[in-house]
Amino acid sequence: MNIIWRVWLGLTLDLMLLASTSAAAPPTVNSLYPAGVQRGQTVEVTVAGTFDTWPPQVWCDRKDVEIKPGKEKGKLTVTAAPEAVPGVCWLRLYDDQGASPLRPLLVGSLPEILEQEPNDDFKKPQTLTAASVTINGRLEKAGDVDCFAVVLRKGQTLVASLEANRTLGSPMDAVVQVLSADGFVQQENHDYHGLDPLVAFTAPKDSTYIVRVFAFPAMPDSSVRFAGGELYIYRLTLTTGAFADRIFPLAVSAAEGGAVELHGWNIPDAAKARAVEKGEPGSDTVVFHPEVTNALAVRLEPHPVIVQSLTNSRKEPQTITLPATVSGRLETRDAVHAYQFEAKKGQQWRFEAEARALGFPLDPVLRLLDGSGKQLAQAESARDGRDPELAFTVPQDGVYRLEVRDLHFAGSPRHLYRVRAVAGRPDFELTLTTDRFTLTPGKPLDVPVTIQRRQGFKEEIELTVEGLPAGVTVATVQTGPAANAKTVTLRLTAEAMPISTAVRVSGKAAGKPETARPVQATIAGLTATTPHVWLTVPSPAK
Repeated sequence: MNIIWRVWLGLTLDLMLLASTSAAAPPTVNSLYPAGVQRGQTVEVTVAGTFDTWPPQVWCDRKDVEIKPGKEKGKLTVTAAPEAVPGVCWLRLYDDQGASPLRPLLVGSLPEILEQEPNDDFKKPQTLTAASVTINGRLEKAGDVDCFAVVLRKGQTLVASLEANRTLGSPMDAVVQVLSADGFVQQENHDYHGLDPLVAFTAPKDSTYIVRVFAFPAMPDSSVRFAGGELYIYRLTLTTGAFADRIFPLAVSAAEGGAVELHGWNIPDAAKARAVEKGEPGSDTVVFHPEVTNALAVRLEPHPVIVQSLTNSRKEPQTITLPATVSGRLETRDAVHAYQFEAKKGQQWRFEAEARALGFPLDPVLRLLDGSGKQLAQAESARDGRDPELAFTVPQDGVYRLEVRDLHFAGSPRHLYRVRAVAGRPDFELTLTTDRFTLTPGKPLDVPVTIQRRQGFKEEIELTVEGLPAGVTVATVQTGPAANAKTVTLRLTAEAMPISTAVRVSGKAAGKPETARPVQATIAGLTATTPHVWLTVPSPAK
C-alpha cells in the first residue's frame, strides 16, 4: 500500500468516525409550499429546509389542523377539519437535537390550486375554471410574472387579495393588476395590507380578464427587474363571492359580548351582522360566517366600549366616561373626532391608538386639550410605524377633550381606529429575541429577557417558566435593585437527557401575581411574535 493511499484511507476513516460521533443538526424550515390548505381538505406540503434525520415531529398550535410528516423527506401531510376557521396555523418541526422557528400555514375556505408555469405572458395565462379559488404560487426567479385568466360577467365584482409579506414573511413587495383580454390595465394595487395588495374590480362587460402578479424586493436594492426566488411564495385569493375587508366596531365588551358588522364586497345580508360572545378580557376573538371567504378579529375589552357617533366633531364633541375603548371612522377629508370627559386632579390616563397595526391606512394623531381649548399634549406615530400613545396626568379637576385625526387629513371608509383610554399606571412589557433555545446538559443557560418600562415602572421583575419537564430546573431570577434595568436573566439547567418541548415564559412584578403576563418572543423572519417558546436539551453525541 503506497503512502498516498494510506493517508487517504486514514483521513476517510477519521471523517467517518467524526460523523458517527457528532450530533445531527436540528431541522430548519425556510418555506412551505403550498402555504395553506382548504378547510375540510388534505394537502401535501413541501418543506424547503435541511433535515439530518427524517421524519421529525411536528408541533401545531391548532387542534383543528392535523400535520404529519410524510414518508418522503421534506413532505408534510396537512389536514384541516371541516369546521376549521380560516386564518393562520403555526407549526414547528423538531427532534431531539432542536427545533425550527415557528412557521405560518394558512387555512382557507375556497378550493385551492397550484400556479402552473409558463404563465408569464398575459396572452398565454393559466386559465381558471372557476372565479372563486385560492392560488398557491411562487415567483421563482428574477423577472417572473404570473398571469391568470378568469371569466367575469358584467357587474360582477372580483376580489383579488394576495398574502405574502405580511403573514408568510415572503421577501416580496407584490403588485396585483387586472387586465383586459388585450392587455390594458383596468385596475391595480401595490400596498393594501402593508406590502400586500388587494384589488376589488367590477367588470364593465362580459369578458375574460387577466389577473397579473409580480413583485419588487421587500427591501429595495439596486435591481431594475421584477424580483423572484425560492422564498417568493404567495397565496392569491380570487373570488366573486363574499369577502370581508373590515369589521366595525373594532371592540366589544368581554363581559357581555356584543354585535359587529362585516364590511367588504358581495357580503349577503344574512352575514353582515354578527354576534360576538363574551370571552377573556384583552383577547381577540374570530368572527366568521360560512358564506364569507375570510375571517376577521375583534378585541374583547374589560371596560365599556363606545362607537363614535355620526355627529362627532370639534363642534359637537362626544361625551364619554373613562376608562373606555372607542371605535371610530374618519370617512371624509379633514375629519376630526372629539371625545370629552371629566377627570380629577392627579389622575393618570393613557390613550393608545391602533390603526396601522390593524392594517388600516389611517396615520393617527392624538391631541389632548383642556376645557378652554388649550393644547396640553399631542402624539403621532413613531418612525418605525407604531401607532401613537399619549400619557396624561390631570392637572386639575375639569372637562378635557381628546381629538383623533389623520396626520395627512385623509379619510375614507377604511380610515378606522381604535383608541383605548385606560388608567395610567407604571407598567412593563417583556420580550425574547428568539422563540427557541438549546440547553446543554450540565451547563447553565442564561436567557436574557428585554424589559420595556412604561410610565415610571421601577419594580423588580420575576420570571417563571411553565411546562418544564422533569430534569430541567429554573432559578427564580429578578432584576435586582437597579430600577432602570433593561434586561432580566432566566437561568436554566438540565440533566443529561434528551428533551424537546414547548414552554411558556411569564413575568410579573416581584410579589404581585396579578401583574403576570406572557413573554412575547420574536419569530425569525416575521413581524409576528409568539408566547410559544421551544426548549431543547439535545441527546448526547454517539
